[in-house]
Amino acid sequence: MLFHRLSSLLYLKWRQSWLASFIWTISLVAVTVIVASAFTELFKSDQERNALSQTMENPAMTAMVGPGYGLDNYTNGAMMAHEMLLFTAIVFAIMSILLITRLTRKEEEEGKFELIRSLPVGRLSSLSSAVILVSSLNIFIGAVIAISLSLSNLDGFSVEGSILYGFTLAAAGLVFTGVTAVVAQLTETSRSTLGLSIGIMLIAYLVRAIGDVSNETLSRISPLGLILRTEVYVQNYWWPVMVTVLIFIILILLAFYLHSYRDVGAGLLPAKPGKKEASILLRSPLGVILRLQRTTIISWLAALLLLGVSYGSIFGDLESFFEGNDMLQQLLGDSTEYTMTEQFTTLLMVIMSIFATIPAVISFLKIRGEEKKERNDHLLTTGISRHKLFYYYLGISIVMGIAGLFISIFGLWASSVMVMDEPIPLINLIKAGFSYIPAMLSIMMLATVLFGLVPRWTSLVWAYVVFSFFTVYLGGLMDIPEWLSNLSSFAHIPQIPVEDFDATPLIILSIISIAGILCGQIAYRNRDA
Repeated sequence: MLFHRLSSLLYLKWRQSWLASFIWTISLVAVTVIVASAFTELFKSDQERNALSQTMENPAMTAMVGPGYGLDNYTNGAMMAHEMLLFTAIVFAIMSILLITRLTRKEEEEGKFELIRSLPVGRLSSLSSAVILVSSLNIFIGAVIAISLSLSNLDGFSVEGSILYGFTLAAAGLVFTGVTAVVAQLTETSRSTLGLSIGIMLIAYLVRAIGDVSNETLSRISPLGLILRTEVYVQNYWWPVMVTVLIFIILILLAFYLHSYRDVGAGLLPAKPGKKEASILLRSPLGVILRLQRTTIISWLAALLLLGVSYGSIFGDLESFFEGNDMLQQLLGDSTEYTMTEQFTTLLMVIMSIFATIPAVISFLKIRGEEKKERNDHLLTTGISRHKLFYYYLGISIVMGIAGLFISIFGLWASSVMVMDEPIPLINLIKAGFSYIPAMLSIMMLATVLFGLVPRWTSLVWAYVVFSFFTVYLGGLMDIPEWLSNLSSFAHIPQIPVEDFDATPLIILSIISIAGILCGQIAYRNRDA
């Protein structure tokens, strides 16, 4: 029987992923409801919403968030769907890709799947349980979002629109569940499954961006472009959701077909043969670590460049956009000596520095991942010491953070030059952005201390990153207490050019960070693996 003991495997996979499912559910629902409420508070009048709708009409914004609809009557619901639906759908897609990869190809790679297959289970039971679990999670989160928005009673959020909003997101998650299930049959490793699935998602985003600007048919080929045709809270079309679900069913049937006749542990795509001799880069531990992180580094640098370009593309319309919007002026501050664009730039600098910190933290935490898989032992047997291995990972992560910050700033400057009559000089942006490097170091310090002292809790550094983002991004709007805001290292950096440069907090943060990193390194050297 193909599906024998399906219910038992479904329960087993639920036990393995219930915490991740819970965190994804809480995060996605909470962020969606908070953003919907924030939009309603930020833009209370038709005049403010119309000003925003004019900003959304340029091609750069269309490429970034999708085609505008309902711009002549830009309600809060239409504004929320236009600006948030695509990015939230991408988060659903990432969640689905991560979970399906973990529950299928990664289990196979670690030998767990072979153990399961040695028991009396059906040939398709394992893949079916993973697909059912992730699909159910997408539908459940979509339903909770739909109910939450419907009950929020916010102006401009109709019940039908809210239901369609939730199920459009679920449909986006379903189609990438199917994509990843197919890719898992083609590749041999979880790293390849993850990379190829994320690559397909990025191609879908780029095809949609090009299609939204120049060709409607091209945009509808992309699943991310297709779901935007629902025109939530304006026309409320359901046919894109139905077409997307049909694509999901076809993909799942294809995944079952491929899974039914391939060998355990093998992929259907031929593996790329390795070189007879390793390159010079691979003959050193540092080169091996760089090679393992090559795809991650390139992907994040490209993403940060795109982030900077997207921010810079709206600089030409900022003054008219902020004019008369009291809430946004409160968010930025009330300095009269500088233009709203310059004040907005200070906010962008801290946001971009936090985004640049994310790949740096990911890069360093690879050392923990390799330690859990006992692969660091292979490097340590070559004769390098633990503290060298520690500083290899830390050095790569710091360089990556600084390079990412520079690339995002350069992208912002390059795109702003094309839309502003008097663009901000690049050197000024670099000075403002690089002032946050000590704050980035402090987060790296926290990661190293956790890794050295309590490696099981290393992931807690992400809580501090999220906390820093929300305090600097919404602190001015939500009147967060100063003592709470000061807990973030990013709150102590002078906001150039609105504030004068002050080296004292930068020096103090740097000293604390270096001291903490030394403690983390000593703790790692003296603890067991």
